[in-house]
Amino acid sequence: MSKALGGVRGMIEAAVPVIGFTGTFVVTEDVQLAVTVGIGAAVMLLGVRLMQRSSPQFVLNSLVGITVAAIFALRSGDAEDAFLPGIMLNAGYAAAMIFSIAVRWPIVGFIIGSVTGDPTAWRRDPGIVKLCSRLTWLLVTPCIARVVVQYPIYIADGDQSALLGAAKIAMGWPLQVAALAAMVWLLARGRTPLERGKAA
Repeated sequence: MSKALGGVRGMIEAAVPVIGFTGTFVVTEDVQLAVTVGIGAAVMLLGVRLMQRSSPQFVLNSLVGITVAAIFALRSGDAEDAFLPGIMLNAGYAAAMIFSIAVRWPIVGFIIGSVTGDPTAWRRDPGIVKLCSRLTWLLVTPCIARVVVQYPIYIADGDQSALLGAAKIAMGWPLQVAALAAMVWLLARGRTPLERGKAA
């Protein structure tokens, strides 16, 4: 699972720009300098990837994220606003996944469908639909947790950029890996509807 998320290196590449931005602002209280350091770190990591001719996917994700965050921070002049896009994105993901569960078209089902080659065949088996709903709940849990923890920090009085930076790093890849591990555990703990279908 860690490898699928870019391994240790991918996780570090996702965290370094955030650490650079947050650390620089805490020390200097200069939003423009903090943005420059954060984006510069992402560009440097991308350059290393390109020189090594390895996949730049995870660095590019980090670069896009820090760039959008920079736009928000520079527009308002508040470092805290750099973390608002991430909070909004997680809220959007959570809303979409919960809606998919409510209408009994859980998003994980489409992931299964992309593997089997038939995007909607899983909908014919109520047992698989139920399983996919449970798996989608596990997938949405980190998004809900990030919003519940980070939004109150964001709206609190005073500069909360350091605390938001720490929360973003701690609740990033580690929380996602934990959710995926829980999904694997659910699939591995016994016979699933998929297995019963094959046995039949």
